[in-house]
Formats: sequence, C-alpha cells, structure tokens
Amino acid sequence: MTSHPAGHRPRPRLPVWSLPAVWTVLLGLWGLTRRHSVWRDEAATWLVAQRPAGQIWHTLQHVDAVHGVYYLWMHGLFVCFGPGITTLRLPSVLAVAAAAACVTVIGQRLRGVRTGLVAGLALPLLPAVQFQLQDGRSYALVAAGAAVSTLLLVTLGQGRGGAGRWAAYAGVVLVTGLLHWLSLLVLPAHAVTLLWTRAGRGAWARWAGASACAAAGVLPLVLYSRAQAGQVAWIPPLTWHMMIGPAVLLAVGGLAALADRPRAGRLSVAAVGLPLLAVPQLGLIALSFIQPVFLDRYIAFSQLGPALLIGAALDAAARAAAPRFPRAVSWLVPVALAAAVAALLPQSLAVRSPGSRVDDVLAVSDHVRGLHRDGDAVLFVPAFRRDTALVSPGAFTGLRDIALVRGPAESGTLGGEEADPAVIRALTLAERRVLLVTDASTPAGSAATARDGAKLAVLREHFTVVADERVRGRRVTVYERHSAADPRIS
Repeated sequence: MTSHPAGHRPRPRLPVWSLPAVWTVLLGLWGLTRRHSVWRDEAATWLVAQRPAGQIWHTLQHVDAVHGVYYLWMHGLFVCFGPGITTLRLPSVLAVAAAAACVTVIGQRLRGVRTGLVAGLALPLLPAVQFQLQDGRSYALVAAGAAVSTLLLVTLGQGRGGAGRWAAYAGVVLVTGLLHWLSLLVLPAHAVTLLWTRAGRGAWARWAGASACAAAGVLPLVLYSRAQAGQVAWIPPLTWHMMIGPAVLLAVGGLAALADRPRAGRLSVAAVGLPLLAVPQLGLIALSFIQPVFLDRYIAFSQLGPALLIGAALDAAARAAAPRFPRAVSWLVPVALAAAVAALLPQSLAVRSPGSRVDDVLAVSDHVRGLHRDGDAVLFVPAFRRDTALVSPGAFTGLRDIALVRGPAESGTLGGEEADPAVIRALTLAERRVLLVTDASTPAGSAATARDGAKLAVLREHFTVVADERVRGRRVTVYERHSAADPRIS
C-alpha cells in the first residue's frame, strides 16, 4: 500500500475524455445562435415540438414519422426550458460532446492516451460534424448513440462485461434507431469489425441476438415511415459526382488506417474506425439505387471513423518521431490542433453564419414586416414556406392568409391545409395587394402542385410586381392588382 505524507495527498486526475468533451462544448457554444437565424428543417423542429403531445402524434400520422421520437424529446425540453434557439441547438452540442468523449475512450483503450485524445479533439472539428454540432435536428444525437454503442462493442470485444452490457448495446441501438432508422447502418459496420477481429461463435451469437432485438424494435417505424416516402422525393438521384466526396474520404481513411498496422484477428483502431467510415457510406449509396436518399447528414455518425483514424495516424507519427525528436513529441498534439483550427477557421466561420444553411426562416420576416400594409393578403409557395409566419407571427400581423383552410397543428401537417386551386384563384382576384413568400431559388412560374400553380398563374395574369426582395434563400414579392382600365384584365 502506497503511503503519502500528511497533507500531500495526490490530486485526483481528470479523465482523458473530459478534455475533448469540454473542447466540444466550447466549439458548440461559439456562434450558437448563428446571428439569430433558423433554417427550414430547424423550423420544423421548433414548430412541431411546441405542439401538445396529442397534436404531435396526430402530425406523425401524416408527416415526419421518422423524426417522431426526436420531436417528443424536444417537446419535453421546450416544456421544461421554454422554446428558443439555445434550447433548440444545445442538445446537439451536448450530444457531440458525448460522442467525442466516447471516441476518446475507444481510442485510448485500443491504442493509447494520445490516440484517444487526438480522436476526441478532432471529432468536433470535422466539417460535417461542425454542421451538426449546432443544428436543431436529430443527427447529433444519432452520432452520440452510435458512439455509445461502438464503445460498448469495444468493451465487450475486450472481454469486459456480459449479458447486461449486451442488453445495453441492444437498448442503445434501439433508441438510436428510433431517433433515425438509417442509424441501423451502424450494425453492418459493427459486423465488419467482428469479422475483422475473427470474433468467436459466442460473440457472434450474442451480437446477432442484440442486433435482431434492436432492429425488430425499429422495424415498425421503418415500415410506417416508408408510407411517407414522398417527403424525400426532392432528393436527387445518385450521380457519379455525388460519390466523389465519399470516395476521397474512403481513400484517405484507408491510408490513415495503415498507421494502425491493421491485422486480422486484432481489435484495433483500424478494425473499428474504418468500418464506421466505410460501411454507412456504402450502405447509403446502395439504398439510393432503390430510392434516392443520399444526404450526408443521414450518416453523420460515420464521422466517428475518421476521428479515430486521425488519432491513430497522429500517434503513429509521434512514435516514429520520438527516437529522433523526443522533446518535440510532447508538442505534437497542441501544434497539430492549432494547425487544424487555423486551417479550418474559414469553414468554421462559414458554418456559423446564417448563409450556411439552405435558407433563413427568420430573415425574410423582417422584410415582410417592412413591405406589407394592414389588410394585405399573403400566399406561400410551397405551403411549407408558411413556416416563416409560424415562427415569426408578429411580422405577419395584419396580413390575411387567404389560401389557408386549416392550420398546420389542426391538420397535422407542416404547412397547413389549403383551399382548392379554383377557390384560391377566386380569393386572390378579390385582393388589391398580395405578398408572395417563396424560395429565392424558385424559377418564375414554377410550381410543384396545382394549388401553387393557381397562385402563380393568377398573380402573373392579373397583378403587377411592385417590390421584390430576396434574403438568405427566401423571397418576398409584393403584387398589386391591375387597374380596371388595364387591357390585360379579362
């Protein structure tokens, strides 16, 4: 037993994972509000999560069933802490911090402290992760779930734990799958790890049982949400240029894996990190041949793999340099971190700007406030662009939403239920001034539905544009009715 002089007890040392966790939180809090901007997907979270639980359930029967568990989670947070941008995004910050902590522990157990520390510090700096770090959607939470399940797999692979931890593994995969069922692509990644490490029959049987239980629990959500597949009909079919990024990432990841000297039959960083990187990417590509779903945010959790491989590569460089430059090795991690921060600073600033997302729901509301007069009518193309009015109702005070029949909450939709095209046309013709809120990228006269076509057609035929402003992906156009003497009036 080691004795210590009185009054000189050793100070407790903080766990290695605490540093990446704190680092991630600091990165996440930096520019969290994005200058008070909210993009359309976050607006969906904001609006649906504020509905009563019964209305959320009603909504999920029509749209966004795949995000149902996440909406209910955010509903609970809004009830406890109130709706706001910080409440909207802070869960993602904390989720990535948890993922960074898990990655650190994985790297530490498989290769050493330096590997784990670098992997944990690198994770929140990766461009795809920086995007999700401050996004009010479920993908950061999914990454945290994938990290926890991977840590449990590594723990079990090292012979630590038994049936209880396999049950925990199944539970984590299940909850993560309910947050977004494409996270189940982590299972084939883990299967490759087991294959690589030549796991025994017992390990395979326990993994298969846990995975089957988790997948069976998620299957009803998969089947139900497939009926709402029209929501992702806008995703373009897979093309060769879309696969350039994944191909480069896989190539770099493969080279980084060589730093761990991967050998079959050994649980290593390469055996864990490379499948996490490659399998979800390849799996999503394969699914996209059935139905286009190739969006990198759907598999943001695959970035756990590059983080681990970066940790192994830097550790290998440090070990190679140690014999010749023993003093310089201690500076390798802070210097590499500073260089990475400096190199990624333009990207870090860009992702924290309002222009980093598809559009800004809040920005256009200021223009609406300045352009409209009391008694004006307003139309939205498509109906989902009504989110601007729902998030910023004060800016639309005095405007009449003439196409709306039933509100989004009442109808269980995101954009509300609108009147028939003929009714919309007749109502619009009865107005003197109409504001049209749409996407800045929408070509003139383009419409995806008959209702939207009726709106654009009557405005084009019987109204004149008197103001047209675009801001951060949204557009507000003011139309005034032609005079009675105008020969264009039929």
